[in-house]
Amino acid sequence: DAYDSFLLMYIQKGELTLEYDEKKELVTEGNFVLLDCYRPHKYYSDTGWESLWLHFDGPVAREHYDLITSHLGQVFSLSSSYMILDKMAALYKTFLNGEIIKEAFLSKIITDILTALLLYTASVPATVNHADVIEEIVSYIHEHYTEDIPIQHLADRAMLSQYHFIRVFKKETSFTPHEYIRNIRISTAKYMLKTTHMSVKDICFSTGFSNVSVFCTAFKKKTGLTPAQYRNSVSTP
Repeated sequence: DAYDSFLLMYIQKGELTLEYDEKKELVTEGNFVLLDCYRPHKYYSDTGWESLWLHFDGPVAREHYDLITSHLGQVFSLSSSYMILDKMAALYKTFLNGEIIKEAFLSKIITDILTALLLYTASVPATVNHADVIEEIVSYIHEHYTEDIPIQHLADRAMLSQYHFIRVFKKETSFTPHEYIRNIRISTAKYMLKTTHMSVKDICFSTGFSNVSVFCTAFKKKTGLTPAQYRNSVSTP
């Protein structure tokens, strides 16, 4: 009949039937459910389902809920869910790994999730502060710079068009996404040239460059030296 919180759920596998506001709706894989659990509700399945979910509440929880559902409804899908699912997974891992529970940290994650959902509503001002979004993207780049990172993939995570994402990213960091990724790779390569005996080829691929020629060209353009010249210049006699 009632549960004193709001529920956000993402269906990863399977399907469920939702009964809410005298309506019955089938919810399938890839959809979100956002419910006001203070009101009567029911969900069930004959086949089972897997989901990421969280109950939340707070002084502005209802305002977020009302604004989001007024545009997206109780059941919805998003063109890009990367950021939201990453945040939901981060909450899950906090409890799964038995980490110390920090209320302020959990509160920030939940706020980030709701803010990301608000970005999909028509009521969000055009002058939204993208600093938090770019901060998340920068963290992602630092974790994955050794991999191929298409700019479109980053734009999808930020829930922006590629053109707008590049403009916002440069405004916040002073670099284009491509320049930022290249700078991290070259900085890491410089450290490895200075502190290891790895070959230039191995360092090239370890830092995410596609081939040695591309690596050497980018390295010399950035530092004025080839990787071998840089290693010789910093080696101890």
